[in-house]
Amino acid sequence: MITEIGIIAGEIWHFLEKKGKVSLKKLVKGIDRDEKLVLMSLGWLAREGHVVIEKKGAYYRVRLRKGK
Repeated sequence: MITEIGIIAGEIWHFLEKKGKVSLKKLVKGIDRDEKLVLMSLGWLAREGHVVIEKKGAYYRVRLRKGK
């Protein structure tokens, strides 16, 4: 399981490099993996300080942290 989470974290990284800041919904749809695994992978990246998750109203936006 941890290997799959790591692989999906890499996919998220590349997706965000290409797309920039995106909504959480767009990220999950763009990665096209099980939503729970995408969220686990995103949490890993956030804990490591590689992504920024911002809440705007009822929505969340995700982007890579600059300088990482």
